[in-house]
Order: sequence, then structure tokens, then C-alpha cells
Amino acid sequence: MSDRPPAAPVLELTGIDKRFFGIEVLRDVRLTLHAGEVHALMGQNGAGKSTLIKVLTGVFPADGGQMRLDGTPIAPASPLEAQRAGISTVYQEINLCPNLSVAENLFAGRYPRRGPAQAWRIDWAEVNERARALLARIGLTIDVTRLLSTYPVAVQQMVAIARALGVQSRVLILDEPTSSLDDDEVHKLFDVLRQLRSEGLAIVFVTHFMSQVYAISDRITVLRNGRWVGEWRAVDLPQPALIAAMLGRPLAAGSGGPGTLPAPSPDRSALLDAQGIGQAARLHPLDLQIRAGEVVGLAGLLGAGRTELARLLCGLESPDQGVLHIDGQAVRFSGPADAIAQGIALCPEERKADGIVAELSVRENIALALQARRGAWRVLSRAEQAALAERFVALLGIKTASIDTPIGLLSGGNQQKAVIARWLAIEPRLLILDEPTRGIDVAAKQEIMEQILGLAAAGMAVLFISSEISELVRVSHRVVVLRDRRKVGELPAGSSEDAVCHLIAEHA
Repeated sequence: MSDRPPAAPVLELTGIDKRFFGIEVLRDVRLTLHAGEVHALMGQNGAGKSTLIKVLTGVFPADGGQMRLDGTPIAPASPLEAQRAGISTVYQEINLCPNLSVAENLFAGRYPRRGPAQAWRIDWAEVNERARALLARIGLTIDVTRLLSTYPVAVQQMVAIARALGVQSRVLILDEPTSSLDDDEVHKLFDVLRQLRSEGLAIVFVTHFMSQVYAISDRITVLRNGRWVGEWRAVDLPQPALIAAMLGRPLAAGSGGPGTLPAPSPDRSALLDAQGIGQAARLHPLDLQIRAGEVVGLAGLLGAGRTELARLLCGLESPDQGVLHIDGQAVRFSGPADAIAQGIALCPEERKADGIVAELSVRENIALALQARRGAWRVLSRAEQAALAERFVALLGIKTASIDTPIGLLSGGNQQKAVIARWLAIEPRLLILDEPTRGIDVAAKQEIMEQILGLAAAGMAVLFISSEISELVRVSHRVVVLRDRRKVGELPAGSSEDAVCHLIAEHA
């Protein structure tokens, strides 16, 4: 990583302000980019990162401040104007056409032409040749005549980056480029970014993965609540200090793991006791016990059976093997309503598809589960809904302009908190959290971790499912490990990430 940036920045933003309907979302924000550097833009969901990027790329006009490219003031009125100035963006959701070939995607809207102006035609041979050359710049050799949809997400991501580079970019903005990539694919992407950095490109890198920030970034800028917090060299900003800057406060004492919680007595009877529970072709029979006041982590690779187990425990699926006991009594759920009646709640993995109702307000989303439990004839009044929502907005620190704001307008982290609030409103005895921190920033993750520990300290049982082993070992009293849809072992509190990984690997 470079420690000595050029004296003159490639791009400099100062005093950037932005308001929507009178609400201030950016205030006096700054960002300085140098050639040959990767600059991480960090902040909680809702901190203003996406809005700043959209101002920079001409999606929104700034309401104040100035942008300078190579010292010259610019004010792009559209993404196309920003591209022409040399500023390109690759978004988390790959914005390409899967029904077109790779080459067509790379040059759509700017195809090389042949023939006179009145009768020109696309020079497909030139398109394909230029496409191969453009991909070669980032070390990718593929058949450019094949449909983009025939390639995996990692290749499509590289194609999106190559397209951005094809407009002679000076600045490349990558918004969550690794969210759908595995570790090997991330390493390959980082090799490309290092190559582009060595060529003098200024790169803005937005991610929720803390380890990736320190693996690739030279400098870090932090935003909080739409304001600039500071800029640091990555080597000068330890991870706890970065999280504290994003949160606006030091990390909570005792947030490091379950060792700070009173572990439930092993002699205490289990709230939930699954004996040999399973489902043909979906989950091999397994045993699982969870006690009140206990956080049980559920680890495993993609496809290991974690979500399948969660669905069996909350009545979304019916086991065809084994017996489920609640408070020592055998139960059989005919649906989620039966599980809810027993005090079992599930925050699902797919927040947007299965968790929120985007068109409804924060208030209505939080009230959904309680209303469902009361039934259609005992309708929660608007005042009751408002009181409920206000209480959980304050309790969980949900950032929203109003409880009547459509939940789809909130950041991912705040949507997740609202889904958790929905289930806390019914006062469950067992809360199943399936990937509750996926796709949210590290500071929001920290807050959710603290909330999980607080719920357990108050006596709630928690089944915590996460792909991030570091999260599991921090908050779990026990970690149950699944692989290939079967249970392969358990580890006690205080176990290391390596111990969990080794347990998985031993059964590979």
C-alpha cells in the first residue's frame, strides 16, 4: 500500500450538502481521492455513503459544496456526464443485461461502427476484439460472444468493472463489489484492484466486510449520520477505532462475547429439545437443546442445513422424523402460528423477500406479528401501533425520519432492526435469527450483537445462525456445527474460529 499520495488529489469534494424534502441527509461532507490509491468509504447503513456516491456520479445534484476534478470544478448532471468526466461506478446489483453477450454489455451504447453516416452498421469483429482486449487488462480470458447470463456472478462482476474502465476512467467507485463473491473470487478481484491501483487509478471501495477494508485499502473516510467524521491512513486506524468512529461511541463494555453473561446451568431443563428431528432429503436427524438465557450459534457452509433446521423449528416445514419438545412436552406444529403460540419467533434469512413489507410503514411492519397473534377481530389501533413502534425505535436505535416512513426507504441495517422489533413485540421465549447481520455494515452488526447478548441476559433463548464464524464465537454459549445437512459436533463458549473451521473441515 502506498503511504505517500501525490500532493494534488485527482478528485476533491468539500462542503457537500444534500436535502430531500427539507430533510438534511448530507452536511458538510468531504472526500479526497488520490491517483494510485484505494480509498474505503465507511459508515453505518444510512450514514450517507450511497447518497454521496449518487451526488458524485450525477444521479442527484448537490445542494451545497464543490467538486473538483484535477483542480477544475465539476457538477455532473447525470451519470453519463460523470462517465465522460472519467468517473465510473460499479454497483452491488450488477447493472448489466444478462440476455446480451459479454461484448455487447461492454460496449452497449458506444459500439464501433463501419460505413458512411447514412448507412453505418456495427462492426462486430471490432466489438469482439476490443472486448477481449479490455478484459485482458484485468486478467480475464473468456468467450466474449457468449451470453453474460451463462457466466457466474464473479465473472459478471469483472465484466462490470471492465465496462467502467472502458470509458477511460480516472476514478472507479465500487459499491459492495464482493457481497456475492466467495473468498477465492474476492482474492482475484483484489489482484485486479491492485493492478489498477498500480496504473494510477483512484478507487473508492465501499464494503461491509471489515477484513477486506484492511486487506486492500490505503485510506479510510468515515461518515456518520450524513456528516464527515474523519480521514485516516488504514495503517493508522485500528479496527476497534474504526467501529467506534462509525458508531460515534466506544464499543460497549463486555460486548466481546458470552463470557460476560451468566451461562445457564447445564442442569436446567431445555426450553426447546429436538430429538432426532429431521426431514427426508433436506436434513438428517439431529439433536438440539436450547435453554432460556442461552445463545446457541449454528455454523456451517452454504447448503449445510442451517435454514432447513430453522424452518422445522418454527413450523414453516414439518419434520418427518424425530420429536420436538417445548418445556418437556412433545409438540407438533401445523404452521408458524402454532410455533408463535409456543413463544418461538423467526427472523428470516431473506430480509427483503420474507421479512419486510416494503410498501408498509415502519409502524405497520413492527405491528404485523402482534396483530397476527391477536387475530383479525382484535385490531390494533393506530395509537397502539404507534406506541409499540416508538418504543422499539427507541429501544433498538432504528434510524427513521418517522415511524410512518415506508420501511423500504430505510437502510438494510435499520430494516433488520425493525424485523427484530416485530418479533420482540410478541415477547418470544425463543428467537431464531437467520443471518441477521447479512448485508449490513459493521457498526450495525456491532449493535445487533450487543442486542442479542442483552436479550439472552434478560432470559430469552436465542438460536443465532450466521455465515460469519467470528460473529458466532463472540456471542454464543455453544456453537453447533452442521455439514452436508447433518450435525457434526458442538463446541463450548470461548472456542476459536479455527476450532469451528477445523470441525467443519474434519468432516469434509
